[in-house]
Amino acid sequence: MKHLSLSASAGILLLALFLGSAVRADDGHSHDDAAPTSTRPALPRFTASSDLFELVGVLDGQTLTLYLDHAADNSPVKDARLEVELGGEPLTLKPHGDGEFEAVLAVAPKPGQTPVTATVITPAESDLLAGELDIHEDAHQEEIAAASPARIVAWALGGIALIALLAWTGRRLLASGTRRVGGAA
Repeated sequence: MKHLSLSASAGILLLALFLGSAVRADDGHSHDDAAPTSTRPALPRFTASSDLFELVGVLDGQTLTLYLDHAADNSPVKDARLEVELGGEPLTLKPHGDGEFEAVLAVAPKPGQTPVTATVITPAESDLLAGELDIHEDAHQEEIAAASPARIVAWALGGIALIALLAWTGRRLLASGTRRVGGAA
């Protein structure tokens, strides 16, 4: 009977150790940090500012959304005309409310730095803004993609080990029960 309890205890201990190591965080992913709000990587963006205006551009594929605000109070610029060049090519902008514009690019920009110039014209003021759109490969996403197959293999091997441990423990229980029944008769 002591031998059976020792086998069951060893099996439970091994199971606890396996499950404990399986839920451990990977390097750089501590559970002490705040949980990310999105798994989607940040979209490429640029800023260009002066004493009068601030322009922020957000690129999502081939769609560039532009937000034009007053530098003093961050309020949207009303009645503004905006002319933008991306990499020396003029963009056709469609207004989408006060201080918001959108352009659909013919081709998505390639990784690297692309110069952006913008001319802001309002009934009272005008200004020239310059910035750079910096697009670079997301190395972290590549690491995650590369690690995924290894993670699947690790979980599969752990599952096989767990099944083997349970089968071994079951055989031991059946064998000890058979001996006890056979020996008592």
